[in-house]
Amino acid sequence: MRSRTATCSCGQLRIEVQGEPLGIGVCHCLACQRRTGSVFAALAGFAAPYKVYGTAIEYVRVGDQGAKFRFRFCPVCGTNLFHTEEGGDESSVGVAVGGFADPTFPPPQDSVYDCRRHSWVQLPPGTTIYEKNPL
Repeated sequence: MRSRTATCSCGQLRIEVQGEPLGIGVCHCLACQRRTGSVFAALAGFAAPYKVYGTAIEYVRVGDQGAKFRFRFCPVCGTNLFHTEEGGDESSVGVAVGGFADPTFPPPQDSVYDCRRHSWVQLPPGTTIYEKNPL
């Protein structure tokens, strides 16, 4: 089974995941734009088990539909590396695609909150687009 490791900018915080992603998506919601400092967040979901190395600080945000997301940040460099959803399927983790630093990582399959997508952002052909969160 393939193993991948995502790392924060300074290397203090790492997460190792196994297998292929459950899904890959981009989120254009304003909260993700603010959280990442970019115009969207690119995330890949992975099933447990996963291993975390280093220390993280946490921030819990409530989504538009009431779900609670626990984001983990490196306390040294501030990188937001991964998150879990509380009360949902806690056996999976969402990892920032950029943390893998792998230009060959597969493209997103889904795009959520397209209503907030910057007009100049182009999505790969075949990406399923949702105006808001479909869940």
